[in-house]
Amino acid sequence: MAISNSQSSTAPVDVVEFIDQQPVGGFQIKLLLLCAAVLFLDGFDTQAIGYVAPALAGEWGLTKAALGPVFSAGLFGLMIGALLFGPLADRIGRRKIIIFSTLAFGIGTFATAFIGDVHSLLAIRFLTGLGLGGAMPNAIAMTSEFNPRRRRATMVMMMFCGFSVGAALGGLLAAALIPLFGWRSVFVVGGAVPLLLVPILAQRLPESVRFLVLRGRAPQRVAQLLGSIGPKASFAPGTRFVVHEPELTGIPVLHLFRDGRTLVTLLLWVVFFMSLLDLYFLSNWLPTVLNDLGASVSEAAVIGSMLQVGGIVGTFALGSIIDRFSFRALALVYFIAVFAIGAIGHLGHSAVLVTLAIFVAGLCIVGGQIAANALAAAFYPTAVRATGVGWALGIGRIGSIVGPLVGGALLSMKWSAAEVFMTAACAALCAALAAFSLSRLTGIGGHGGAAPDSSAAFEAALRPSTTAGL
Repeated sequence: MAISNSQSSTAPVDVVEFIDQQPVGGFQIKLLLLCAAVLFLDGFDTQAIGYVAPALAGEWGLTKAALGPVFSAGLFGLMIGALLFGPLADRIGRRKIIIFSTLAFGIGTFATAFIGDVHSLLAIRFLTGLGLGGAMPNAIAMTSEFNPRRRRATMVMMMFCGFSVGAALGGLLAAALIPLFGWRSVFVVGGAVPLLLVPILAQRLPESVRFLVLRGRAPQRVAQLLGSIGPKASFAPGTRFVVHEPELTGIPVLHLFRDGRTLVTLLLWVVFFMSLLDLYFLSNWLPTVLNDLGASVSEAAVIGSMLQVGGIVGTFALGSIIDRFSFRALALVYFIAVFAIGAIGHLGHSAVLVTLAIFVAGLCIVGGQIAANALAAAFYPTAVRATGVGWALGIGRIGSIVGPLVGGALLSMKWSAAEVFMTAACAALCAALAAFSLSRLTGIGGHGGAAPDSSAAFEAALRPSTTAGL
């Protein structure tokens, strides 16, 4: 559809097609930065407990086994938050949930600094996790829905890089703050900054343009947002805006298993479960294991942060590849992760080699998980996009809960570092096999085309004749 300088009031504007024809411009970049800022703080606050764990355990006299539930309490909250706030956002909008979630995890993280016992810590980490879990799927959905299909995976992955930067900076900041001000100072910083971001989000963060059209809301606001995306376009009063996607009613979660989505949904859940199991196993236990192997608390935090640094590099390195080859590239990335994770346990006494292995593991596991987020957002239609991403992340959070618990159990059983990390490598292998199955099932990738979304490719054959619009 050619976009002229003035849209006729009788010619409906396909919002998805309009966005797909536009280059990535300043509006999308500003939106990306806002969502990345939310995930930056999400990553910082999520990983902070892992970086302060050695100092906290020393002050409170906790064993490794006792740290497992502390790690998992926040992750359990993340799971519930993703499962609840994804479907809720598909009802009331992405913007409201992102702002509320940022406020919630900011308050929870700040309160963590004033906790004095394990039971209170478990409770506040769970409540903080609810906010952390609600922000992520909606930031992913929001970024996906404002960007052209040919660049969508790249833009989502670049936005999600904020999480990795925040998580990595958490290690560096913890290494600097803990010796000077104690472990509580990490949570003071991690809680105050999100609270300062909330009024900025309230003023600057737009609602998803696709969501507005599907819900039949604010045609003037839709025209304004599309004008920001394509400054050369203008729309006459009375212009109809449409999104050629099914109007899905009823319980959003059920639609993840309808119209041919069942097997893809289940395989996505396997990828997310195994990937996040490994990611949070490594994030939470690497500093403690490295400390046991002779590194100081600060050194262990810095070396452990290479997991997220690798993830940042992986995000930029993999973005265009994922846009082109989709699940096939994802499967290869996870296969490489198998060897990198297995190597960590054999190289723990060499700071240089273990840092390299952790970096590669981060490139593949963190980068792979970010790519999986983008591909999940591309697969589901707008009406259940936040639900699809939220439930994939929610199921994945079960893996993120299991990972720290398994790590604590294996270390308590006196398993060697080599045995522990070989076990973690098996999870990466499962993710690789599931991603490979997705590439075969969907037939996506390897043909030089952009990863499809629900408005093209796979959904095209399933689309009913009805059209949502304004």
